[in-house]
Amino acid sequence: MRASKSRARAASTADQTSVLAVSTGCPAGVGPEISVAAAAREKRAALLLVGDESVLRAAAALVGVRASRLAFVDDAAEARAGARHVWVMRREPMLSRFPRPGVPSHEDGAAQLAYIDDALDLVRSGKAQALVTAPVSKEAIASSGARGAKQFRGHTEHLARRLGSREVVMAFESGEIVTALVTTHLPLRRVPAAITPDAVECATYWLAKLLCDLGSERPKVAVASLNPHAGEGGLLGHEELDAIAPGIERARQRLARDKVRAELIGPVGAETAFRRAKAKGFDGVVAMYHDQATIPMKLVSFGEAVNVTLGLPIVRTSVDHGTAYDIAWQGKADPRAMVTAVELALRLAPARARRKLNPAK
Repeated sequence: MRASKSRARAASTADQTSVLAVSTGCPAGVGPEISVAAAAREKRAALLLVGDESVLRAAAALVGVRASRLAFVDDAAEARAGARHVWVMRREPMLSRFPRPGVPSHEDGAAQLAYIDDALDLVRSGKAQALVTAPVSKEAIASSGARGAKQFRGHTEHLARRLGSREVVMAFESGEIVTALVTTHLPLRRVPAAITPDAVECATYWLAKLLCDLGSERPKVAVASLNPHAGEGGLLGHEELDAIAPGIERARQRLARDKVRAELIGPVGAETAFRRAKAKGFDGVVAMYHDQATIPMKLVSFGEAVNVTLGLPIVRTSVDHGTAYDIAWQGKADPRAMVTAVELALRLAPARARRKLNPAK
């Protein structure tokens, strides 16, 4: 694991009484095993796992965590920081049978959604300070028949609906690159129409705020173009002129109103923006669509980047990978991504708490 200074500071900034709610993801995927493995390592905060007891017991055995370390609680207040226990929220089981590794059923899909919602409720009620999510199958959830599942397109959109958030932004953080997305889970043909000045402003604003929470006093943010060579003055497309540049200016004005010092540059060709960010020329990059952000992120930091949702009234982080059905329940899953997602949640939770105490900040 890389020795990033920002990640190294997590231990010093974590609240020793913190409880993080962890939704354990698809029972047929790697979520249960990486959740248990991360919880068994964590000493600064209590990770409270939300999932089916039978699955989590099996996951513990798979990753070498003794059954005696599992502690089942009825109330989040019972969870305490330290590596002695792996805390599990006691709940009614969602599964009538053990999941088939790598092959999610409709029942598994409904369970995944329930885990997310139950873990979210712990954070909304103040019983946990942040939400950390293991990977899920969007298809399994959407086809499960569970209430509200049909509209599920990902954690970002679902959490925004549940929390009534008007602005929500998907972002990724690693020791190499920090990036936010203007659009998320959309078919590529729908992306150009979704790139509006408002959407660009939103992603740029929240990325600058994230960078400040991560310790940048005056973050330098590059806003990527949609078209090759930043559109070549309209020759290769007009989105840069019609939407991206106006969105940057709106974000600049909004940040100034909030007294957030940030330098915004763009539109910049995407390949240049990410190359310079990797070389520390930019603190963060605003990408226009999903793969424009995730391809460079995963090339540079796969398995060690963290997905963080911006614009929510809570802190939510997640791994940067999927359910990994091809290696599920084989003891091969690497928990480092879950560990780093926990570390980022521990860093961001105090900043969020300070903002609640002093909204002007």
